[in-house]
Amino acid sequence: MLDTISKDARNYQILSLFLFLVLGIGTRDWTLKPELIVVIFATCLSTQILMSWLVNINTLQTPLSKSIKNQIWKGLPSAVITALGLCLLLRAGSYSTMIMAGFGAIASKFIFRIGDKHWFNPANFGIIVALLFTPDAWVSPGQWGDEVWYALVFVALGGMVLKRVGRWDTTFAFFISYAGLELIRNLYLGWSWDVLGHRLMSGSLLLFAMFMVTDPRSIPNARNARLIWAIAIACLTFILRNFFFMPEAVFYALFALSPLTIVLDYLYKAPRFTWFKVQMPKPVILS
Repeated sequence: MLDTISKDARNYQILSLFLFLVLGIGTRDWTLKPELIVVIFATCLSTQILMSWLVNINTLQTPLSKSIKNQIWKGLPSAVITALGLCLLLRAGSYSTMIMAGFGAIASKFIFRIGDKHWFNPANFGIIVALLFTPDAWVSPGQWGDEVWYALVFVALGGMVLKRVGRWDTTFAFFISYAGLELIRNLYLGWSWDVLGHRLMSGSLLLFAMFMVTDPRSIPNARNARLIWAIAIACLTFILRNFFFMPEAVFYALFALSPLTIVLDYLYKAPRFTWFKVQMPKPVILS
């Protein structure tokens, strides 16, 4: 059992996001009510179970077969990750908004897909649905402030997860591209270095770069494709934030460019990521 848990990189991501949630509630003045956390988790988990059952019921003979139960069980950690992401990033004043966000997030995995791959990040999709279709949803990019020690915690825990999934290249491409554009703008406008630090050391931006833009199941499979994709998101984020003055620019950029994954996967062929490590059989030495 412990061996299976250690092979699933999602468990490390769940641990990291849970620690971020505890840290945020404990050290920041968040307007996140406990009952809304319960609603988000209940919605995400129940939607995951329902959608998994509906998708697999048509291909299997018995409704409660072992195969369906296995499919449902395997999908629950991803639903927990989505719920934690929504708790960390989305704010709302009503249960209905959180229910809509949670349901939309999980349902997007089953609706917007080609073959066995979905191209929207679930938490990002849920956030955009809530922002567009409800009057009381918002995202607070500055909720973490810009204190250095938060950034160090994000990098340490995020690095642990990225090491497991092997997507450091995507985070690096996104952050360096975005930071470079902000640096050029900062120099052009003659602003102090404090302004640049304030814009780049946001906890929400680091959280996005470490965990959302690197979702290995929805981003392009090939490394070159991921680099192109991450740089494109960084450029669009820069444009939306500085020319259209959108505080949620990074989330809209990811949402708008997520379908690009389909094109890049077609142009750059590579196997899809799997959460479980595949151990190669040991060679047999003949004496």
